[in-house]
Amino acid sequence: MNPFTVVHSAIFKPLVREFSKQAGQRKIRKVAPVAPFGVCFDFSTIGRTVTGLDLPSIELELEGGVKWTIYGGNSMVLVNKKVACLGFVDGGKEPRTSVVIGGHQLEDNLLEFDLVSSKLNFSSSLLLHDNARCSHFRS
Repeated sequence: MNPFTVVHSAIFKPLVREFSKQAGQRKIRKVAPVAPFGVCFDFSTIGRTVTGLDLPSIELELEGGVKWTIYGGNSMVLVNKKVACLGFVDGGKEPRTSVVIGGHQLEDNLLEFDLVSSKLNFSSSLLLHDNARCSHFRS
C-alpha cells in the first residue's frame, strides 16, 4: 500500500494548481515543496476544523457519479512543525493506473468490500460525526 495517493501527471498538475489557488484565496501561504510532495504550506496559516486542517476539500468522482470527499485531515501531511504538504504524489506520465488512493487518505474513512457483488462502499470522513474514528470501532 502506498502511504500517499499517487496520481497520473495529467491529474496531478491541475490538482495542485487548483488546490493552491483555493488555498491562496483563504490566505494560506505556500512554502517550498518538501519531497516527494508537489505543494506545501506554512502550517501557521492553516486553520482547524472537525476534519483536521481547514483547507479546500478534494472531491473524487467515481464511476456512476458517486463522489468521495477528502477533507484537510486526510489531504494534508504535516512534514514538520512548520510545514504541511498536500499528500498527493505525481506518479508520472506512465503509471500502472491513473489513481492509487494512499493509506493516509483512507484513514478515518469506513470502507466495506462486498466480494460477492464486487463493490466497494465507503464513507467520507468519519470525523464529520461526533466521536466516530476508526480507532473507536470494536470487532
